[in-house]
Amino acid sequence: MPTILTEAAYPAPANRVWRGFCALLMLSVMVSVFWSQGVAAASLPDFTELVEENSSAVVNIATTSAPKSGSQRFKGFDGTPFDQEQFEQLPEFFQDFFRGPQSPFGGGPGKSQPRRSMGSGFIVSRDGYVLTNNHVVEGADEIIVRLNDRRELPAKLVGTDPRSDMAVLKIEDGDDLPVVRIGRSRDLKVGEWVFAIGSPFGFDYTVTAGIVSALGRSLPTENYVPFIQTDVAINPGNSGGPLFNLDGDVIGINSQIYTRSGGFMGVSFAIPIDDAMNVFRQIRDNGTVARGWLGVLIQEVNRDLAESFGLKRPRGALVAEVMEGSPAQQAGLQSGDIVLAYDGEDVQLSSDLPPMVGRTPIGETAQLTVLRGGEEIKLDVEIGKLPEQGGEQKAAPADSRGDSSSAPLGMIVEPLPAELVDSLGIDGGVVVSDIARGPAFEAGIRPRDVITEINREKVTSIKEFREVVEALPKDRAVSVRVIRQGRAVYLVMKP
Repeated sequence: MPTILTEAAYPAPANRVWRGFCALLMLSVMVSVFWSQGVAAASLPDFTELVEENSSAVVNIATTSAPKSGSQRFKGFDGTPFDQEQFEQLPEFFQDFFRGPQSPFGGGPGKSQPRRSMGSGFIVSRDGYVLTNNHVVEGADEIIVRLNDRRELPAKLVGTDPRSDMAVLKIEDGDDLPVVRIGRSRDLKVGEWVFAIGSPFGFDYTVTAGIVSALGRSLPTENYVPFIQTDVAINPGNSGGPLFNLDGDVIGINSQIYTRSGGFMGVSFAIPIDDAMNVFRQIRDNGTVARGWLGVLIQEVNRDLAESFGLKRPRGALVAEVMEGSPAQQAGLQSGDIVLAYDGEDVQLSSDLPPMVGRTPIGETAQLTVLRGGEEIKLDVEIGKLPEQGGEQKAAPADSRGDSSSAPLGMIVEPLPAELVDSLGIDGGVVVSDIARGPAFEAGIRPRDVITEINREKVTSIKEFREVVEALPKDRAVSVRVIRQGRAVYLVMKP
């Protein structure tokens, strides 16, 4: 029968050795756990001193906007609006009813309340210049800046730049005010720690922290700002506040969030301070902002377009349209060119190009590296001034009908009327009058689209359209340039 050893079965010296070994092992485990916790704690940033140093230069911005005249006119039961005189002739009981917040008739005149809003900002000069977002102060009749020491000072609006959503304020009677230290957003790296100070939902001087999630983000409403994306908690009221790095330098202006709920969902965007300071200096010195302008309509190069243009991988900005009289046209840029580099800086995404051009001084010459016909060429272009918003738009094409001709690819095309040729500023083309399921429909071509180019071959007439289509390769995707509502775009078709 096997012998079962118990503690009493060991000799005394051996027992003491065993106990000592167990105690040493336990101590080693505890030291290891506490050491790892200490290392983890030591690796996390401490924001306390940074917040103390910078809070005094961060401000709360409160705005008041007077109600617009006639914005809340009383509507009768039949929907007909009453004017002020007619409204005052009603019995007081009915006036009170129609003015009530629950009234289904639109509220009565003369009872509109001033609109108030709050945001954040920060002081960049000791004489009182403040940076914030344009949407924080847009339409404001009165602006009050509240400092960390609870001083409330009136401020005037120096200027705004809606394209970058920036505004510059000047604190009246500002003297020896606390200021932030301006950093360099171009030195930012994805993954580094950042923190924000602002007033979300009116809670003054709230501090939130996170990391840089991505750089150079392009948003649908902002073409000239390469946003910094972070996971720092930003909510309504944070807008216009500073984003700091761990050196205590401002490297961005918190501007927008991605949300489906109205609150923070882990994705926020900040204007890079390099771009913000350029806007600030122009507004301070000139009262307005001038940006560089190339004069092209561009689009992203996806995998199919890259294949059709002979690129090994998607990259660059595809020129869909060159505007008449623009710097790009004068430099010889053509639709179908793919801009691969701007002044030696690679253009990976189409969204990379507008900020590069926008920050270039007016009148300066830039060199473009362009892919054309499978070969890279260099073009020198003198950068112009970006027109006012809407100034670069073109009229949309009208509908046209004429003698139609059937064509393959599942669509019917017609000659393009001469008046449309002139209004669109093109050499010619064909207009799609009808389309059925097929390669053209799958490519996204629709009725009223004007086709000007297929597989890099110009199409100015029905005859040229047929010739180009008959010669299309059957083993790869081809590009199709169409003009839709006055704008050119490249589509990819697989015959």
